[in-house]
Amino acid sequence: MIYPKIPLAQSLIEICKAKDIHTVVISPGSRNAPLTIGFVSNPAFQCYSIADERCAAFFALGIAQQTQKPVALVCTSGSALLNYYPAVAEAFYSQIPLVVISADRPKSKIDIGDGQTIRQENVFANHILFNANLHEDPSEENDVKINEAITVAVNQKGPVHINVPFEEPLYETVSELSVQPLIVTSNHQQKDLPKLDVFVKQWNSAKKKLILIGGNYPDAIDTALVNHLANDPSVVVMTEVTSNLHHPNFITNIDTIITPFTDEDFKAFQPEILITLGGMVVSKRVKAFLRKYKPNEHWHIDALRAYNTFGCLTHHFEATPNAFFNTFLTETTSTESDYLQKALDLKLLRKDKHAEYLKSIPFSDMKVFETILPMLPVNSQLQISNSSPIRYAQLFDIHPSIEVFCNRGTSGIDGSTTTAIGAALSSGKHTIMITGDVSFFYDSNALWNNYIPKNFKIILINNRGGGIFRILPGHQETPVFNTFFETTHTLTAEHLAKMYGFDYFSSENESDLPSEMQLVLNSDKPSILEVFTPTEVNNKVLLAYFKNLT
Repeated sequence: MIYPKIPLAQSLIEICKAKDIHTVVISPGSRNAPLTIGFVSNPAFQCYSIADERCAAFFALGIAQQTQKPVALVCTSGSALLNYYPAVAEAFYSQIPLVVISADRPKSKIDIGDGQTIRQENVFANHILFNANLHEDPSEENDVKINEAITVAVNQKGPVHINVPFEEPLYETVSELSVQPLIVTSNHQQKDLPKLDVFVKQWNSAKKKLILIGGNYPDAIDTALVNHLANDPSVVVMTEVTSNLHHPNFITNIDTIITPFTDEDFKAFQPEILITLGGMVVSKRVKAFLRKYKPNEHWHIDALRAYNTFGCLTHHFEATPNAFFNTFLTETTSTESDYLQKALDLKLLRKDKHAEYLKSIPFSDMKVFETILPMLPVNSQLQISNSSPIRYAQLFDIHPSIEVFCNRGTSGIDGSTTTAIGAALSSGKHTIMITGDVSFFYDSNALWNNYIPKNFKIILINNRGGGIFRILPGHQETPVFNTFFETTHTLTAEHLAKMYGFDYFSSENESDLPSEMQLVLNSDKPSILEVFTPTEVNNKVLLAYFKNLT
């Protein structure tokens, strides 16, 4: 076995191994050489080399998203570390464990004009769960900090930062360890639920209870609980496409249901009790609804955090949904109500209007989603980029066997493709990424990756600019709008596909899209299907959709 000669590097690597970190994403550099040598030489670690640090971080995020276990990131000193920040922020808000390990110059070299040197300590202060700023010499204090950082990443599900100063020489190795680091074990205990009597009484007396579920891992909630909630006549369950929860009685297309509401409709649908669980909510319309027509009670169920998204949070139950509902529902009784039935009647009405409208529309972004979503393979994984794609996906039904993910922590477009590649590699499932053109080209370094599995496919909807800005208030067809908001361009992915070894397919109309889609799905290589849609038609089709739902 080969070990780095520097004792601090030895300690860090041994503690990572002892605390069950097995995946390490490394970006090439010199200052991090002791770490790179140690991790790569140790069979306990699966190491990946990604040159672009921003992509490396999102690649690690995708792996951790799937495994729900911490992934380590290793980079050299200087601005390399700053490129991790978008993924760190996403991990912070999406509760995904990342362990950022940055090599640094010794403190004596900071702010004296040395190259590749910045103030690295606490650089992620606003979006990190723990900072471990180590000293150059190995010590029990360092070991305690490393242990605590990794424990926090695991227990609190988020990013931590370990900053490690090294002095040259950096590449020397030894055949035996010179340190025996301190390994601290810790047990994370679930908090006890409070007394539920008051909450049970409120639940039993309420005739209108709304449960809103954001991003959620597949199989995270017991089927028996799903069925119980779905069949309570006083409960309406609204799910986002990323909830990965399914039942015929659930309201899955939230915007389709509530966008046509009048003030009277909103008041009739206003819940007495709102329960939220899962991650961030995509739908702006449901946020606006609940902020204006506030429930009497808003309970959020999450073992770690609660956001007062609607300005009316009354209680945070620090528990998993399973732990809460398995206790809570045994104490509740059924309440006579027509709340669910009215929602289901409305769902059927909107479904008919939805189908009727789709028959009349021209080729457009919406038509693309109507075509490709039913073609996704069963038991596959769907990764969706932010901006327009995730919002279009919310309007359609997706087969229950398909897992759906999107970086909704910060809702950024910057690392969607790279995250999807990490997820595809980790899950081993047939993974389809649906993305817009601006998001794809922004993250095109995602394809500079030697680990892209052949089961990874990209559906690139190219409407030649940031089409979502055309449906937002303030759109005007002017040079200023087209240049500074919409990002008008004439780029295509054809040559990128060739450069990175992807199969490339394209479509510009409704008639050949299904056959091109099938070619992509059947390809034995990573593939891109680029679908060109008409820029000036897309927004008109979408806006008219909501007007035709009543």
